[in-house]
Amino acid sequence: MEAGFRRERQRPMAEMNIVPYIDVMLVLLVIFMVTAPMLTQGLKVDLPTAAADPLAVKSQAPIVITLKADGSLWVRGSQAQEQPVNATALSGVIRDMLQRRDKDTQVLINADHHISYGHVVELMSALQSAGIRDVGLLTRIADPQQP
Repeated sequence: MEAGFRRERQRPMAEMNIVPYIDVMLVLLVIFMVTAPMLTQGLKVDLPTAAADPLAVKSQAPIVITLKADGSLWVRGSQAQEQPVNATALSGVIRDMLQRRDKDTQVLINADHHISYGHVVELMSALQSAGIRDVGLLTRIADPQQP
């Protein structure tokens, strides 16, 4: 028998326990997943459905002009909220926005499905008088399931 039996000591672990951090990360992920749909703001507009190619996104946020079913105009520029605009003052508001932005800023029209074609043409005419040459029309993506 060995007289000098020595037991080796285990060295203390110097690793950090990351399980609590993973738990916190998963809780934050769930919170963001629940609150993200609530952050979308905007006006209720019934867009027409069309099979169209998506527009290329530029570096600057576009100016979005919303034409609701009741004929009211709303403009969203660099801010996140739409502002109501009088139809006669629209050209001036757009000119002011363009002075603070690049010249090739995208302008998109978000017109309700039930609005008449004449209102959209009047809006495009006002944009043309403000110096806008390129205008995009927003549509809802066509559902391939529906005929």
